[in-house]
Amino acid sequence: MLNDEDMALFRDAVRGATPLKQNEFVPAYRKNKQKQEQREQREREDTLFFFSDEYEPLLNEEGAVKYLREGEDSYLLKQLRRGDFSPELFLDLHGLTREKAKLELAALIQACEKEHIYCASIMTGYGTYTLKRQIPRWLVQHPRVRALHQAPKEWGGEAAILILLEV
Repeated sequence: MLNDEDMALFRDAVRGATPLKQNEFVPAYRKNKQKQEQREQREREDTLFFFSDEYEPLLNEEGAVKYLREGEDSYLLKQLRRGDFSPELFLDLHGLTREKAKLELAALIQACEKEHIYCASIMTGYGTYTLKRQIPRWLVQHPRVRALHQAPKEWGGEAAILILLEV
């Protein structure tokens, strides 16, 4: 609470000032949601471009699923197998169709790129082994995938794949 002396000092200081009129409203800038959605859709389509169903890579389908991009250090596979990399994103594809799984896989890679995440886990499950066989075939086609390996037990074991991405 101000005493009389302070009030008098304040009135002397503001004597002759004119009050401001606020008669304009300036709305906050908002990004165009439609443009952002179109850009995200285009990025998903660009990522899907790499996932061909006809491509048959030379993957050893006996034993653990593994892949190492040409030019990468072979020690990366050992690190993935041992669980030295902790996945920061998890994608569960249980019960999805191939087309839906392909879309989700594209979204995962896009999210990893956006969030600067280099290791993710993809739960393929057992089921009919359709996704378990197809997911690595799609992943090896993507230029951002450096390596993949069947996950260690703590990250899903035979029902999961760890991927290492270039960010």
